[in-house]
Amino acid sequence: QVQLVESGGGPVQAGGSLRLSCAASGASGHFCVGWVCHAPGEGREGVATIATDVTTWYADSVKGRFTVSQDNAENTLYLQMNSLKPEDTAMYYCAADDRGLWAPYFPGAYSIGLYNYRGQGTQVTVSS
Repeated sequence: QVQLVESGGGPVQAGGSLRLSCAASGASGHFCVGWVCHAPGEGREGVATIATDVTTWYADSVKGRFTVSQDNAENTLYLQMNSLKPEDTAMYYCAADDRGLWAPYFPGAYSIGLYNYRGQGTQVTVSS
C-alpha cells in the first residue's frame, strides 16, 4: 500500500517562499510523481511532475517560480515554491502513479492531476 504524507504548507505573504515535502512509503517499481493543487471553487490541477526518466513538467502558472525535485534515497518528493502569489492559495497534494498510462504522452493527464495515489494534502495560503 502506497502512502504519501505531505508537510511544509502554511500561511505566507505574497513574494515569500515555502518548501513542501512528501514522504513516500510502501512503493516499489517505477513511479511518476508530482504535485496537484485544488483551490476552493476550482478544479484539480497538476502543478509539477517528474517522469520516470526524470523529465519534468510544470503548469504554465508556476514555471520559473516552483521547482520539483526528489531524493530517491530518502523516498521524498519536494516542491520549492518561490515568489508566491495569492492565486497560489490551494490545498497541495503529493501524487504518484505506477500505471505508466501517460508515459508516451507526457505529461498527459498528469497535467490535470490524474494519478492513482494521492496524499491527504497540505494547505498553502498566500496573503497579499
